[in-house]
Amino acid sequence: MEQPAGGALLVVSGLPGVGKTAVATEIARRLGAVHLSVDPVEEALLACGLPPGWNLGVAAYEAVASMAAANVALGRTVVVDAVNDSHAARDTWRRVTASVTFVVLACSDPDEHRRRLERRHRGFTRVAEPSWSKVCDRARDYAPWRGEFREVDTTGLSVAEVCDRLGVK
Repeated sequence: MEQPAGGALLVVSGLPGVGKTAVATEIARRLGAVHLSVDPVEEALLACGLPPGWNLGVAAYEAVASMAAANVALGRTVVVDAVNDSHAARDTWRRVTASVTFVVLACSDPDEHRRRLERRHRGFTRVAEPSWSKVCDRARDYAPWRGEFREVDTTGLSVAEVCDRLGVK
């Protein structure tokens, strides 16, 4: 038996409400890749009775990173979606594989961004949807990106158009 070739990791990042999960899902569909999202893992950890807070968020990132590493080792392409607002969060994915590509999504129109955030319902019962003011606070604290990354402003674009701009066929 031959050793499988190493896979690749694509990490879709950005503030809540910019379209990370929708775009990551479509990228994974187009590529036949594995899609992993941090928020459902956080929801599951909360369902187990773990207390909300920073440690829970770190645990969710680490759990998804572990699943990503296992799939990359099998030669699969993995698409992760997570806010990734700190250098420490981004370094989580760099530890998975040297073959990591970061995509940063933004929504430059604050009215559209707020509408998206306030209209979404993801079906979580334990992970609360952030308020617009919390997202604005998070934007102020969002660490600037270093190194290589692809950025797409999702304002006025469909999910398909965002994927097309990223060159994902």
